[in-house]
Amino acid sequence: MLGTFAVMEVVAWAVHKYVLHGFLWNIHESHHKPHDHAFERNDLSFAFYGVIAALCFIYGSEQLDYRFWIGTGISLYGLAYFFIHDLLIHRRIKLFGKASSTYLRALDIAHKVHHKTKGRDGSESFGMLWVHPKFFRIARRKR
Repeated sequence: MLGTFAVMEVVAWAVHKYVLHGFLWNIHESHHKPHDHAFERNDLSFAFYGVIAALCFIYGSEQLDYRFWIGTGISLYGLAYFFIHDLLIHRRIKLFGKASSTYLRALDIAHKVHHKTKGRDGSESFGMLWVHPKFFRIARRKR
């Protein structure tokens, strides 16, 4: 389960960089443009992970085999994504104030840098949880 959670960061990074900023840009583009509605077309892209997790639960639940735990790891990553990306960074529901820890500030800065580029090319920082050390240095200076 924890291994799947960790691997999901690599999978999410690769899908974000090469698929969402590649041939599925027409879906992901809605996430890079300002809007005043609760949902965006990009929200559909994460149904992909939900279907994989559901299949793992369906086929792995009877014996609680490895598929069940892979589905659990994918689901926990999705839950972390919702809290960190949607609630904390994008504040889609206003539950949290400004981030106080250096890590959360670095994560927020990295995400803002990613969104600075409005097109599909030229972005950086495609992951959700891993933050490049340069963003930690910036976050420490902004205390």
